[in-house]
Amino acid sequence: MWEIPNLSHTVSISQSKIILASASPRRRELLAQLGVIFAVHPSDVNEDPLPNETPLETQQRITRNKAAVAAQNDANADADTGTWIIAADTTVLIDGEMLNKPVDTAEAWAMLRRLRGRVHQVQTCLVVRQADTEAIHIVKSQVLMRHYSDAEIEAYIASGDPFDKAGSYAVQHLNFSPVAQISGCPLNVIGLPLCKLRQFQQQPFSCGVGNVLCVDHECAKTFRTAATSNDYCPK
Repeated sequence: MWEIPNLSHTVSISQSKIILASASPRRRELLAQLGVIFAVHPSDVNEDPLPNETPLETQQRITRNKAAVAAQNDANADADTGTWIIAADTTVLIDGEMLNKPVDTAEAWAMLRRLRGRVHQVQTCLVVRQADTEAIHIVKSQVLMRHYSDAEIEAYIASGDPFDKAGSYAVQHLNFSPVAQISGCPLNVIGLPLCKLRQFQQQPFSCGVGNVLCVDHECAKTFRTAATSNDYCPK
């Protein structure tokens, strides 16, 4: 695991030019909860695992490439120490195997049946790049899926929602609501663990929530206000 270093002693993320290297609407919504202004520069990179790569190595390569492409597309990003690039890659891990976005209906069915009633891990590789310096952090959450029915799977797949989601599901989908419990950061399961990004803010959230979902309170606050009205707090 790489700890996030102090990339700048004088510049905070809330005062800087920020580029989100992602096309994910969920990441855009979550990043906006930090109260910062940012540009969206999606990075089109090859996300296929390479031979003999571990899941973690695949994620590191993909995320670093996303940040590098965003920097290349912004003429001043590498020279300007006031520019921050945020990139992330989230995957579902079960039985040592990565479950990424399903390629078709059959694969979505297979993933959701495999996950049903079981615990799996959601892992996000987060890269924050400033000039030629990168901070990398790996965030992991344990997720227990409920025992949803085949009919529920069929209806959910028919909605079209699974096809841009790692593991074929969205924790925040109100009609399907596939998750029974989360241990760790719930925003990590959505795709952007704000508990790590807040370390770059001079004035982080003051959330005042009594029950802590992970090491930082703003995960609890944002998960309820921005992502879903359901409460997936670990008991």
